[in-house]
Amino acid sequence: MVHVVRTMAVRRPLAAVVAYLADFSHAVDWDPGTRSCERADPGPVYEGAHWRNVSQFRGRRTELTYRLARMDQDRLTFVGCNDTATSTDDLSFAERDGSTLVAYDATVRFNGLARLADPFLRREFERLGDEVVRTLPAAVEAALPPAESG
Repeated sequence: MVHVVRTMAVRRPLAAVVAYLADFSHAVDWDPGTRSCERADPGPVYEGAHWRNVSQFRGRRTELTYRLARMDQDRLTFVGCNDTATSTDDLSFAERDGSTLVAYDATVRFNGLARLADPFLRREFERLGDEVVRTLPAAVEAALPPAESG
């Protein structure tokens, strides 16, 4: 199992940040490994919605089907699966001085023989976590207008 935790600030209101990140198709903008991510079911985003995500990791492409397993006002949990791994992206949110603190908690559990690669992949996942600290706030801030000051 690989586990990466990062915290970052996004200079946008909490509700808008959660709404933007609830649509996992936006992962192409903030997740450095994601190459494509398309909604697999129609309609508005809801708990239980699915996406087909294609990621590239260490030169290899892999496809996972992600499900929005939890959707609260201050927390989103996405679980992605394929034959090789189960990936859980758990995002928690808190409002601080007009910005939103995002706690990003990612866990990848490898299945079968792929578990043997755990120790060798940990450093690469840590590097990706470091990139998310930069790319996620930038993507959200570029997509959402700043809150109006009153």
